[in-house]
Amino acid sequence: MSTLQISLAVVGVVLLGLIVAYNAWNTRRHAPKRADRDEQARQGAEDAARFEPALDGVDVTDLPPHMRPAATQPLSTPLHDPLLDAMPDKPEFEAPIAAPQPDKAVAPVAHGAGVEEPSPTQTAAAAPVHQPLPAERKLALDGLIDAIAPIQMEQSVSGEAALQVQPTTRRAGSKPFRIEGFNEATRDWESVRAGQRYNAFQAGVQLANRTGALNEIEFSEFAAKAQTFADALNGALELPDMLHEVGRARELDQFASEHDAQLSFMLRARTAAWSPGYVRQHAGQLGFVMTNMPGRMMLPSPVPGNYPLLVLAFDAQAAQAADLDRTAFHEVMLSLDVPQVPRTEQPFAKLREVAQALCEAMDGVLCDQNGQPLHPQVLEPIAGDLELLYDQLDQRELSAGSMLARRLFN
Repeated sequence: MSTLQISLAVVGVVLLGLIVAYNAWNTRRHAPKRADRDEQARQGAEDAARFEPALDGVDVTDLPPHMRPAATQPLSTPLHDPLLDAMPDKPEFEAPIAAPQPDKAVAPVAHGAGVEEPSPTQTAAAAPVHQPLPAERKLALDGLIDAIAPIQMEQSVSGEAALQVQPTTRRAGSKPFRIEGFNEATRDWESVRAGQRYNAFQAGVQLANRTGALNEIEFSEFAAKAQTFADALNGALELPDMLHEVGRARELDQFASEHDAQLSFMLRARTAAWSPGYVRQHAGQLGFVMTNMPGRMMLPSPVPGNYPLLVLAFDAQAAQAADLDRTAFHEVMLSLDVPQVPRTEQPFAKLREVAQALCEAMDGVLCDQNGQPLHPQVLEPIAGDLELLYDQLDQRELSAGSMLARRLFN
């Protein structure tokens, strides 16, 4: 071979090697970013330790849809779930109340009967232990957002008898419906429980939620359910005026519509796409934990049982792929349901902090819901508007994160 032929062959081999190297580099550059395996395993263990104890002893029907076990989870939900069913069959996160034990009860002792009278300390120790929850933790009916119908009784009724005749559904149309009893022993309103006795009841239906205001048809269904319950126990039902309650419902719904804020921001990849494992790893480092909804994570509240501070969502199909490292997407959504989270937890500041950290760690850019980039200066007016919104909710006694707000904005 001549020198020219040898030179051309060498040049060809070099060019071929460069092309192969470039293609490999380009493929690697545009491949979805993958999670570090060791970090992912460690983080998964931490998520399990962090998330599972929060469900201990909690009725899963009282939890947000994305926190429920798969058996109670709908197949698909929108980004903003209907959260925390306002009037579940059980009080939400109710502390256990010890029932009286017949074999430990203290028999009444007559004065001067020759028997030593128990001391106040002994009496208190032997009496049923009642640990009422703070008002904020009770799901008691409230005239601010409920239409309430008292049911007067001629004599007390056992909890078992009341439970047998309660309506099988807890809704009147799209509105939560609830019956409470006045406990003879504790002198307090509560969800009807076996082993207790009640000398009065009250039925209530929520005036408004995110489905709209209570209408005449829903009120009529509420009245029928309450009347059936009262008749079964020989009670006297006192229904409020339907037109008055429907008018209150419309006014409350108007207020709620004007003060309902659900913020969502998009995080978009600048260059290479993200894999589900990659997003989970970086979000997990900021405190997010997995939920039972594919493609959804949450940042738990520091207060157990409260609504999560933030929700992070990405492609649900990618999250269910057989090989999570080979699926790819270019954007995730970060959302905050303002009325559900207390102002004291500073959720919007946390939202900005998390968004900035994720953008820096994953080489992303913060955008609006339409994918248009957002500058940090754009977020400043939003913070001021939220403070005004918080003030208006406070003035209406519907403070963000309170039980009434969580029921109304549900």
